[in-house]
Amino acid sequence: MTHDSFLTTTHGLSRGLPPMRLFEKAKRFGIWNPSDIDLSQDQRDWRSLTADEQDILLRLSALFQAGEEAVTLDLLPLLMVIAQEGRLEEEMYLTSFLWEEAKHVEFFSRFFSEVAGAPADLSRFHSASYRALFYEALPATMHRLLVDPSPAAQVRASVTYNMVTEGVLAETGYHGYFTVLQRNSLMPGQVRGIQLLKQDESRHIAYGMYLISRLLAVDPSLWQVAEDTMNDLLPLAMDIIGDAFEPYDPVPFGLAPADFSDFAISQFQKRLERLERARGASLEEIDRVTMAVIERDDG
Repeated sequence: MTHDSFLTTTHGLSRGLPPMRLFEKAKRFGIWNPSDIDLSQDQRDWRSLTADEQDILLRLSALFQAGEEAVTLDLLPLLMVIAQEGRLEEEMYLTSFLWEEAKHVEFFSRFFSEVAGAPADLSRFHSASYRALFYEALPATMHRLLVDPSPAAQVRASVTYNMVTEGVLAETGYHGYFTVLQRNSLMPGQVRGIQLLKQDESRHIAYGMYLISRLLAVDPSLWQVAEDTMNDLLPLAMDIIGDAFEPYDPVPFGLAPADFSDFAISQFQKRLERLERARGASLEEIDRVTMAVIERDDG
């Protein structure tokens, strides 16, 4: 591959595009170091928990950790496709995206080694449904972009990653952490790290929504691809959530599994409805709506 020209010395960066605003926010809010988070109180709190309370927090964290690693491993094909299309502003943002995911891997690694005492093989918490999504569907759709960079393949990849993995499952996981830890005044270091992760991933979801919406605006027929992918993956997502609670009777911390299923469905519906509104919209409208979401978000 050779270059005919460079955008920054011909047309210049379009600094008003949503990806550039996301890049600005990543530079402002994404510069946090997992190594700086104080986990000393978390260590004391951990020792005070019952075996089942420790187990469910290990389970939730093991689901997050493998998911963060999966994205770190599997994001590059999307970045390569965006670069090949000459979308420099989006590529610049995606470089921060990849870096942030790697930091999330480091954060959970600290939790396991310094708080939970380096527990044995955590893949025991990965159910068949979890493996179907994170071991198979996610890498398959992302790496498909290496041989098929079509808009339809981009929609499938971004829906799988940004809308379902992050927009439904991760958001439900954050809800679980905050319900357990904040309600019980536990593990302030873990709470702070999860707050920072959530802030990072709110930008990731905003970018995914922008990417898919941009593609739907250009070709409304891609809505069927987006809708089918969302609906195909919803049962897996719901099974993963159900699997997380199934081993416990009663569920630790007084958690109600239905609360989390309802939360996940709400997140799913919200993402789907917003994508549907992008069909046939102008690119200017997509930019305007995305910028409003970015400015409303606190990170």
